[in-house]
Amino acid sequence: MFRVEQCANLPRSAGVYLMKDARGRIIYIGKAKDLRVRVRQYFSSDERPQVPYLLAEIDSIETIVTRGEKEALLLENSLIKRHKPKYNVLLKDDKSWLGIAILNHAWPRLALVRHKGFRASRGAFFGPFSSAGKARSAFDLVAKIFPLRQCSDEEFRRRTRPCLLYQLKRCPAPCVGLCSHEEYDANINHAKKLLRGSGSELLSSMKRQMKRASDAQEYEKAGEYLRKIGLLENIELEGKTRSLRGQNIDAIALFRTGEELIISKLIVRGGELLESKHFEFTSVFEADDEALRSFLLQHYFTFDDVPNEILVPLDIDDAGLLEEIFSEKYEKRVRVHHPVRGEKRHLVEMTRLNAESYVQSKKESFEAIQKALFELQDTLGLSRFPKRIECFDQSHLGGSGFVGASILFIDGKKCTDGYRRYLIRTGKPSDDYGALAEVLERRLLRVAKVGDLPDLILLDGGKGHLHIAEKVFSKFSIATCEYVAVAKEEGRHDKGQSQEKFFVRGSKKPIILERTSPALLLIQKIRDEAHRFAITFQKKRRSKETFTSRLDTILGIGPKKKRALMAHFGSVRAIEEASREELARVEILTKKDRETIFTTLHPL
Repeated sequence: MFRVEQCANLPRSAGVYLMKDARGRIIYIGKAKDLRVRVRQYFSSDERPQVPYLLAEIDSIETIVTRGEKEALLLENSLIKRHKPKYNVLLKDDKSWLGIAILNHAWPRLALVRHKGFRASRGAFFGPFSSAGKARSAFDLVAKIFPLRQCSDEEFRRRTRPCLLYQLKRCPAPCVGLCSHEEYDANINHAKKLLRGSGSELLSSMKRQMKRASDAQEYEKAGEYLRKIGLLENIELEGKTRSLRGQNIDAIALFRTGEELIISKLIVRGGELLESKHFEFTSVFEADDEALRSFLLQHYFTFDDVPNEILVPLDIDDAGLLEEIFSEKYEKRVRVHHPVRGEKRHLVEMTRLNAESYVQSKKESFEAIQKALFELQDTLGLSRFPKRIECFDQSHLGGSGFVGASILFIDGKKCTDGYRRYLIRTGKPSDDYGALAEVLERRLLRVAKVGDLPDLILLDGGKGHLHIAEKVFSKFSIATCEYVAVAKEEGRHDKGQSQEKFFVRGSKKPIILERTSPALLLIQKIRDEAHRFAITFQKKRRSKETFTSRLDTILGIGPKKKRALMAHFGSVRAIEEASREELARVEILTKKDRETIFTTLHPL
């Protein structure tokens, strides 16, 4: 489970955060001006009724750093539409962003449109904007500086005299012939430049036109240019052309730190930024261009989703050769390009920003874990640094279905290769101590063969569990492994955080760590994971035993037919709810088998 202390590892930058559950599924996506501050608010000051349900499911949080809050907001929108997280469905509507369009016509029309569903054949789209208010403000500004028609095509055809917008100088009234095509097209071109973000270029052009008008003693015309220049000099239009609209692009960046090389990739599909990925390499001694060339060839030669353009942070001598290889393999034009300006250059810079953020977050996380492990060693008086920690837990239901489980953490992180399940063979029902003794003995027997002894063993229990471990370890004469029992202290429920008691050898009184101790938080994480793993195993075993016992009572249904039933229906419930017709689709079953199964599972 993600804890508030882990927020310290998040970047202090604008961006998007993706909250994931224990299975890696994205359950919530949000944006922030400051990622660390925003995520921390969920654990302290956010009082929305949905938040407690969200916090209970968060296992990890991934971040994507952007160049600003506006960019983060637009990215949040596209990610939500792609991943459809369940908590965003509750909190967000499905409206897409507003933008400004100049619609195709003999006299093109200026209009506010929704980005969703807008087709390029309708005209030029600019935006989207991060809020409807900003889109409307930009629309009003363009209309004020460069008057264009806003009426529908039908209204345009019906007009016999100018409308109110003409009197307000917001429309040149082309509907009744009060402006020439030359004047109108000039306004169209100027409006497009402004919406593309080319304000400085437009400003210089208008200053030259004002000077020419003044030199020609066309003072009224020069005065109109002066008015527009004044408006342009005092605005910074947010909406810029989405120059990546509709494109499929991967942006690549490199970042070195010590002997480690991080290559990051931002993925753009259909003009929308979808996700970031990071690849780590150690002891890479090639130059950056050589390392990049090698990565691209290895990565994309076996990759299914190859974009039309791959943006790289530097020139590669063999870029043309790579393009030829990729284009031949995937039978389409694939360009490997080093942009030096524009939106694509910004995309590469953003990728590098994400690479740096990833490295910094990883570094802070590693240092925090090492600090917690050193604190654990010092506080509990351990003789060994607890780099490798195993935690044991047992689970049963009403004294039956007794199972044991152990999990492995290395350097404070889960190592699922070291997870083990144990069916209790000798312990009596509800004999927690007997089950622990059996599991520990079987684990230490493996140590004798393989030699994979952990630095610390955690036992989910109290002083009695510690005594059981002492007996087992003395039996095997193992003195190089520490073991500690961890039990919750009853009656302490401060803000949902339970206090833990640590029982160690040679101490009559338990050790209690501070509630905010990093070592305590790490131990709670490990213990909770062991409990989850044991409970999951116990439930699976019980479900399997229940299913087996029911089918075992059906005459003529052996192991082969039971496997066929599970393969076809996928679950016990589906078999129980199956009709005679559905059972008939299982080829291995005879007519008599199907009738016997149905009548047994559906008694009158």
